[in-house]
Amino acid sequence: MDPFAHTFTGAALASSGLRRATPLATAALVIGANIPDIDIVMAFGGDNMSVAHRRGWTHGIAAVIVLSFALTWVLLLWDRYVRLRCNPDAEPAHPRPLLWVVAIAVISHPILDWLNNYGMRWWMPFDGRWSYGDTLFIIDPWVWLFLGGVAFLAWSRRILALIAWVFFGSFASWLILDTGMVPVLVRWLWLAGIVGLVAVRLIVKPSMKTLEIVARVALVVMVLYMGVNLIANIPVRTEVRAQVDAAGLEPAIDMMVAPIPANPLRRQVVLDTGNGYHLGSWNWMDSPRLRLDNNYLLSNMDHPAALAAAADISARRYLIWARYPIAIVDEQANGYTVSFSDARYLEGIGPGIRPVVQLDKELQLRE
Repeated sequence: MDPFAHTFTGAALASSGLRRATPLATAALVIGANIPDIDIVMAFGGDNMSVAHRRGWTHGIAAVIVLSFALTWVLLLWDRYVRLRCNPDAEPAHPRPLLWVVAIAVISHPILDWLNNYGMRWWMPFDGRWSYGDTLFIIDPWVWLFLGGVAFLAWSRRILALIAWVFFGSFASWLILDTGMVPVLVRWLWLAGIVGLVAVRLIVKPSMKTLEIVARVALVVMVLYMGVNLIANIPVRTEVRAQVDAAGLEPAIDMMVAPIPANPLRRQVVLDTGNGYHLGSWNWMDSPRLRLDNNYLLSNMDHPAALAAAADISARRYLIWARYPIAIVDEQANGYTVSFSDARYLEGIGPGIRPVVQLDKELQLRE
């Protein structure tokens, strides 16, 4: 998920009452909910290093344990040598409760990342296989509205914080209202939610006790929302396979039924037959629910030029991540141009760097 979703999750957990577990609990929850993304430094590596190494070493079960202890240790050092020296009368942080809230925050990160179709590697560094929840889109407006709404009500009392919330609310609203992929009904519901939050902030001004109840309700609603979306994929996958068999199409060896932005009733469908892909969409409200595109998309990954191009460092790293790889081979007078892509993100949502490799006539890499 996006950094806002992780931050709002940590903030909502703090608002639900966990911030009372120990001094520094709020900082622990917000930082812990984001700390697995320290692998963002891979983005500076170039040649698709980020695509190959993100959501791996710092997101697996082993990293959850290591990062939980490491962050707790850093916070305890901060507490002892900075916070308590500035305020000797302050209550010191308690190691055991601090470790627990850090662990809760850290584990929330890979769980949320697993829920989308980008992928996550639970068992790194021991096993590099990717796992996909195919449950939520990478950016989900309902997570922003519910969990971000809790954070807004809890941390908007100061003028600078309020200004920051105005900027975020404007940015988020522009992103949702200006995106054609978001249904009209969702846009109106988003606006209604924003107006409602502002009204509560200005008129009701809820107490901390009330905010704890609101935070708990919001967290429960989000868990139910994610759970329903996850479970709903089971009958969808069963019916997709039945319709594919009824149409006499080649059976799929793998299938993706993934969410689209802001509309839990629709799904993006990719059927992998081994040599290529059937692309389509699923809509609970349509008849038939499954609609496949007429064009069958060849993967072309067994083409000699594609096999040679896969040796390029940028392509090799991209293919570590690619779930449904595609090679477009363009033969020219002096060689080949091979472009790699992924059937999940043909419309441009996903990693922005798709490798393009130049080969000579002997299928050797050219500079």
